[in-house]
Amino acid sequence: LPTPAPELIGSSLLPAGVEMAVQPVVTIQPGMVLAPVDMKINSWSSGICDCCEDMGICCCAFWCFPCFMCKTASEFGECLCLPLLDPCSPVPPISLAVRSSIRERYRIKGSICSDCCTVTCCNACAWCQMAREMKRHKQPLILTAPTTMPAVQPMGNYPSAPPSGLYPPMP
Repeated sequence: LPTPAPELIGSSLLPAGVEMAVQPVVTIQPGMVLAPVDMKINSWSSGICDCCEDMGICCCAFWCFPCFMCKTASEFGECLCLPLLDPCSPVPPISLAVRSSIRERYRIKGSICSDCCTVTCCNACAWCQMAREMKRHKQPLILTAPTTMPAVQPMGNYPSAPPSGLYPPMP
């Protein structure tokens, strides 16, 4: 027996009497919900000319400035010898990059322009200020272990077949 020719319904070919399920059209994709970020703007904890506020930092910078720059950059997480590239340019690029990174990490107000002026006009004072800021923000990581162990439930005998009613019967 030949099958009857399907009728045109809308723009698709469907046999007569068959209805098509209508799916809602998603116009906006669900996105990730972000928690608000605390955008508090801080200031430097000490001034650019407060070099003597921390005598250890001041003396280290005074007696061996290249060693001090390398030590500070290393403590910040940069390559130990990276600051030794600063003398290759009239504007010290490594000092500028580290200062901008410190400012971003600790959310200190300022701009790349102010950072450039600071490291160009008084690089030693800028490095001392950066070291004092890093020292101020260092906080020891304290790990604590729970005092009691959580209760563990023993694994019981679970049935090997899934409970009935959860899955459609197999044909």
